Amino acid sequence: MKSITDILNTYSPTTLEEMDKAKLMDRTDTKFTFSNENLMKVLEEVKGSYKVLEIENCRASKYQTLYYDTADLSLYLKHHAGKLNRYKVRHRTYVESKLGFLEVKFKNNKGRTIKKRIKIMEVPQQWTNDASEFIQAKTPYAPETLVPNIWVNYKRITLVNNENAERVTIDTELEFINKSYTEKMTNLVIAEVKQDKKNPSVFLAAMKKFGIREGSISKYCMGVAVTNKTIKKNNFKEKLLSLNHIIYAGNHITANS
Repeated sequence: MKSITDILNTYSPTTLEEMDKAKLMDRTDTKFTFSNENLMKVLEEVKGSYKVLEIENCRASKYQTLYYDTADLSLYLKHHAGKLNRYKVRHRTYVESKLGFLEVKFKNNKGRTIKKRIKIMEVPQQWTNDASEFIQAKTPYAPETLVPNIWVNYKRITLVNNENAERVTIDTELEFINKSYTEKMTNLVIAEVKQDKKNPSVFLAAMKKFGIREGSISKYCMGVAVTNKTIKKNNFKEKLLSLNHIIYAGNHITANS
């Protein structure tokens, strides 16, 4: 029986240098959540239209991400309340590439995601001058108010459209770690279609063909909701129950508020 690795090995590879020609730092995002079983079907369906990113002979790369928030989790709570013009602050380590970046993601009121980043290899536990200046310039938050909150780790497959400015990121083997709790979700897949503007897409057509509906909770908010038993999560209840249905064979998510 074929595995995900077997299917990925049928794709033509691409490199970071080729992919970075279309960085898509200002883009539209379309998200989906589904199971590993559906991932295999989708990868088979779209393989003629995309290349796969390969780094150090690896086509599913390890990502380790530390998210920062205020002591009262105001960044999470703004997302929970559905507010636009909201921010995420994180440090991401690309394990195989041996690269690290401090990143700010801004979701504006037109539905666009704008990402800014600076190269910092070491994961900041306290802010350096460069990191502080970056946060002050790119967010409305004072750096000293942002503290490490949760690790979100996973493996990422990146598909690059053969013709258009489109990338698809596919995250598997998700793991959420805070100071006192770890949650692993082995059967959950989060896919995100990233385009400079919404265009016809073979990947989006495959989602429709297999009955996979658009919609996702952010990985940061999901991690906070499943590892923090006291935080407000009423507005995520339906999404959490849907995710719980996908991963019923593995660990379960509780949606109690």
